[in-house]
This record gives sequence, structure tokens and C-alpha cells, in this order.
Amino acid sequence: MEKIKRFFECLIPVTACNLRCSYCYVIQRNNRKNKMANLKYSPEQIGKALSKERLGGTCYFSICGAGETTLQVEIEDIVYNILKQGHYVNITTNGTITKKLEAILDKSEKYIEHIHFAFSFHYLELQRLKLLKTFFDNVNLVRQRGASIVVQLNLCDEYIPHLDEIERICIEKVGAKPQIAATRKEEKGLQKIELYTNYTEEDYIEFGRKFESPLFEFTMKNFNVKRKEFCYAGDWSGILDLSTGIMRRCYNSYIYQDIFKNPKEKIRFMAIGNCCGSPFCMNSSHFMSLGVIPSIQTPTYEKLRNRPEAEWYTQNMKNFLGKKLIENNKEYNYFGKVVSNSIRRT
Repeated sequence: MEKIKRFFECLIPVTACNLRCSYCYVIQRNNRKNKMANLKYSPEQIGKALSKERLGGTCYFSICGAGETTLQVEIEDIVYNILKQGHYVNITTNGTITKKLEAILDKSEKYIEHIHFAFSFHYLELQRLKLLKTFFDNVNLVRQRGASIVVQLNLCDEYIPHLDEIERICIEKVGAKPQIAATRKEEKGLQKIELYTNYTEEDYIEFGRKFESPLFEFTMKNFNVKRKEFCYAGDWSGILDLSTGIMRRCYNSYIYQDIFKNPKEKIRFMAIGNCCGSPFCMNSSHFMSLGVIPSIQTPTYEKLRNRPEAEWYTQNMKNFLGKKLIENNKEYNYFGKVVSNSIRRT
């Protein structure tokens, strides 16, 4: 049974999207340029640079665009070349680009049980563009082909009058309520991080709790909670730009390495330790659930996303994402932690 060695949060800076959701962080930042990402390296080079041997074992790569991920021209080739190395891959998508979803499934059919799709359910845009049926047809296509899925809704004020119908249609079409993702204000110049809502935080949480979503409960529990525990982000996980090969230790890290340029070069893995520069764990439902801070007990990645009653995950995916990074990595000794913490420029 495979155990996860490392986790990589991967960005493809494609800013094109066929939807126009008001709460999208790209739209909030006025950065919708409708452009494809220019890849510095070929998908084949990317795959070679991410070999199991170089990374130390089987890893989990979560791929998300700055727009719609599946609009990137090379997406099926990137996914295939990572899967070919023996890893697992998540693709975050709005679920409407049928031809590209089919291309990913066809290209990587041999590795289908290693594929996880995170379907973002943009309900009102899907209604406006008459894409609701397309969305659910594609979710069920992916499931029928043997991949794992999660359907998640970004909770925002414009959805509040529609929560009952959103719940009903998800139960009808995919067998369960959607998981709920909290939505943040992303405008430039904000002095602090806030929820994207005009409701009080208490009311916002009550709306989210209607869906009995472990993902939402965990996210809100950790929202704006500063972490001071020893964190293995930078060693057990990384932030990776698939267009440039630049890997950083975490979102606020200024230490970086181009890990695609020379696949034979050693990757400089080093934990952030107690020197995190973020006000809170910005993607806690990924990093913390996988266990980058092993001193904190958390539900697994699978427990936060799967709906067991609807069997959104294959047994293989449940086994893999039901594991923690500590099961395939060693914690640093005292001197290792001292060295890690001595590198102040996170």
C-alpha cells in the first residue's frame, strides 16, 4: 500500500476562464487577462524532473490554474507525464470544458485510479450560461471512468438564497451535499484577511454548517489562526509553478529553486520550522490535513473531502489520501530543527 512522500501545490498561471464568478480571486484582483501560461519547459521535461527517485517516493500534486485549469493547452500532457512517474494528481476545474476533461481521461487512462478531480460548483454562472447539465454530466463521466472526485461550493453571499436548491440538486446528481470552501476577500491593499461576505462571521458559519461539510468546519477552525508549531512545509511539501519550475517552501517563502532545469540536480528540501511568515495556514485543508505540522492532530485529506455515502473516492484513493506525511518521513532531531530555524528568510 503506497504512502505519500511529499505534497506539491501546483500553479499553472493560465488566466483564461469561461466563467465570470464575482468571488473569484483573479477577478477580485482585476487580473483576468484571458491568457495561456507560457511553459518554460516541456511536459516531458516536467515529468523527468519529478521522478520518484528524485522526490524520494510517491507524491501528490494538486494542479490549479489562475483561471480555468483545463483551458491550458498542455494540461493533459502535464498530467500524463506526472502520473507516468507513479505519482497521484488532483486537477481543480469548473467542470465545463468537456473535450479537455475527456482528453485528460483518455491520455491517462492507464493511471486513472491516481487521478482526483476537484469540481468547483459555480452554481449561478452555470445557470446563467446553461451549463448546469454539462457540469454534472462531466462529474459523472469522470466517476464512471474510475477517477475520484470532490464537488465543492465556494460559500458567498449571492448563493445564500439558493442553498436549498444547491443542496437538492447535488444530492440528486452526485449522491451527496457539496463540500463547502470558505471564500476570502482578495482585493489588493487589504490590511487583514477577511471572509468574502457582508454577514457576520457567526452567520456565515451557520450558513456553511447547513451542508455538514468537514472541509468547511476544518477551514473555519483554522482561519486566521497563527501557527507557531514546527512545520515541515519546504521539506514534506512545496509550492510549485508548473510554468517556470520554481519551487518555494510555502506561499510566503522567498527561498526558491528551479527544479525543472536540471532533473539530475539535487532539490534543496528544508522545512520552514518555526519561521512561518504567513498570518495563518493559507491552505490548511491541504497542508495541515496531510500533516505538515505533525504535532497537530487533524482529519485526513480524504476525510475532509470524500462523501462516503456517495463513494466519491475509489478505494485506492481513499487509502492513499487517508495517510499522513509522517508515515513516510522522519521528523528532525533537535539539531535539525535548529538548522532549519536558523534560515530566517522563509
